[in-house]
Amino acid sequence: MTTQVGADLWIRRFHPSPGAGARLVCFPHAGGSAGFWFALSALLRPRVEVLAVQYPGRQERRAEPPAEDIGTLADALAEVLGPWWGEPPAFLGHSMGAVVAYETARRLAEVTGSGPAALFVSGRRAPSTRREERLHLADDASLLAEIVRQGGTPAALLAEPELVEMILPALRGDYRAIERYRYRPGPLIDSPVTVLTGSDDPKVTPEEAWAWQGHTSGPTEVLTFSGGHFFPLEHQDRIGALIHDRLLPGAAPPRHRP
Repeated sequence: MTTQVGADLWIRRFHPSPGAGARLVCFPHAGGSAGFWFALSALLRPRVEVLAVQYPGRQERRAEPPAEDIGTLADALAEVLGPWWGEPPAFLGHSMGAVVAYETARRLAEVTGSGPAALFVSGRRAPSTRREERLHLADDASLLAEIVRQGGTPAALLAEPELVEMILPALRGDYRAIERYRYRPGPLIDSPVTVLTGSDDPKVTPEEAWAWQGHTSGPTEVLTFSGGHFFPLEHQDRIGALIHDRLLPGAAPPRHRP
């Protein structure tokens, strides 16, 4: 995968907001797409402009192979996002996206001397914590059953053979990348880190969530919401208000839009 690509390939701006007071780059989960962040983009506009990342291997990029590893993905995204670093945006990543966001932040901080305005990580333990996971080696049925169990994908959608054929390569590729990821110690980023967790998420323990404080010289907070691994889907308004408050303190919070 080459890094010589334009932002139009990697970034979706569902609600362009040229007068926004802040920008937020959103990184999706394994098997996810930029569209996962559409509702949050609608909620935060026009005060916070959302730039949603589209990984290769899905939707209009499905002809491209998915990334082989997290480092390659972060290298490409650091190059794409570099032009926005005059006024660094904030980052938000869910699950695998939290690690991609963090590794992208590390690369940009190394080059520019500054991390993102804030780092929001959702549904993911700290990079320095380790679990042995091998779902990317499972058969198709087991892989699909796991993502249904996590709650991010309706089971009815996976009953469509054509849809399954379309999403499986990216899904398996993403799981391969994140399960083979190994944290390499290095300089801390300087961004404030907000860790969002689900009360019933088996993917993150409280100790693993608090371990994020070892990755930044800035402050760290851990906030827990009711729900499982995809708890953000149940708490869009609260999370939107939280992000708005952290990025634009004192401004009126966003209102829900149907």
